[in-house]
Amino acid sequence: MTWDPLQREILEALGHTVYRATAPAPAALPDDALLHALLRAAGRDADAADAAALCRQWMPTARLRDPAAKRALWPRLRALRASTPSR
Repeated sequence: MTWDPLQREILEALGHTVYRATAPAPAALPDDALLHALLRAAGRDADAADAAALCRQWMPTARLRDPAAKRALWPRLRALRASTPSR
C-alpha cells in the first residue's frame, strides 16, 4: 500500500513504522496561484523539499483572501524567507 506524505507523517506520529519499498513521490501541490505566490514570498518554489508541509500549515487559500488573514500570515512568510539559504 502506498501512503501519501501526510498519511506517513500521521502514522509515524502515532508510533507506527512506515516501510517504504521505493522513494516517496513528491506531494502534488494544488494548482492555486495564491498558494504559489505564498511559496515565492516564503522564498520557496513548488519543488522545495518543504513546500507541501508549508502548504499544509497555512490556512486554506479561500480564507487568505481576507485582508486580516493575509496580514497575520506575513510575519511567518518573512521568517521563512529569512531562514532560506541564499541561492
